[in-house]
Amino acid sequence: MPARRTAATAAALGLAPLALTALAAAPASAHGTLGDPVSRVAQCYAEGPESPKSDACKAAVAAGGTQALYDWNGVRIGDANGQHQTLIPDGKLCSANADEFKGLDLARADWPATSVRSGSYTFKYRVTAPHKGTFKVYLTKEGYDPTQPLAWDDLDLANPVATATDPVAANGYYTFSGTLPERSGAQLLYAIWQRSDSPEAFYSCSDVTYGGTNSGSGSGTTGSASPAPSASAPSEEQIEEGADKSTVEHGGHGDQDASTSAEPATTPVTDVKAASAGQDLAETGGDSSTAYVAMGGAAVLAAGAAILFGSVRRRAVSGGRQGR
Repeated sequence: MPARRTAATAAALGLAPLALTALAAAPASAHGTLGDPVSRVAQCYAEGPESPKSDACKAAVAAGGTQALYDWNGVRIGDANGQHQTLIPDGKLCSANADEFKGLDLARADWPATSVRSGSYTFKYRVTAPHKGTFKVYLTKEGYDPTQPLAWDDLDLANPVATATDPVAANGYYTFSGTLPERSGAQLLYAIWQRSDSPEAFYSCSDVTYGGTNSGSGSGTTGSASPAPSASAPSEEQIEEGADKSTVEHGGHGDQDASTSAEPATTPVTDVKAASAGQDLAETGGDSSTAYVAMGGAAVLAAGAAILFGSVRRRAVSGGRQGR
């Protein structure tokens, strides 16, 4: 076979798998965390990843590094599909068993906390990519000890304090109502957002204090007797300023850098397709143009490679017959 035909064949063979890989590598596109009551990761990001102010957030950075805070909206499991207790072991609930976020699992009583009381409560979930799904928020049981690793049995799983399916996102937040039961002292709210257009789920831990004041009994790791400081969510300016340091891919929802992705390398191709190709982003408030243009281009590339390869083979066979 002439050299130019050999080169063309090699190019065609090389382009096809690359195109198919591009189709399978589209990232998941939903991200967020509980903003009110503010989650641990949002609180520490608000304090500043490079120089957090509270002892708990300093310890979280020491344990897991600063990148976890820049990736504040990425505490997730791509193929959760409702199997939360199976996939997340006791002591790893706040990190969703992700090593990057292990600092959020530290058992301490001085995590910055939001003051609450029993009765109705309006929850606000900070979202950077809206999608359909169900939110469930659970409260710890009476007698919860923040100085012990958080376990599933610590949560009142039979009675979520809030449940919301497909709430409408406005001004960067999902807002939904719930009811907080009677409790006392330090407690924790655990939020799970399970998408219905993908197996992906998001998780967050929010420390709260009943009784009108934040009166933590001290750190379980440092022995500090100082009270837990009041929690505060990051401002929109802070979120915008740190966006370029995030490794979380928004799939066309703000982060246009295709080289960054929160999707782990081990995620099955079927999960990626469900998260990116099998969803109607326009229906749920997202911008699907980037994902679909990329996928369409990859499909055209794959088809072109197949046609080119077929053409080269036909010419090679024809030339061989004529030379006999």
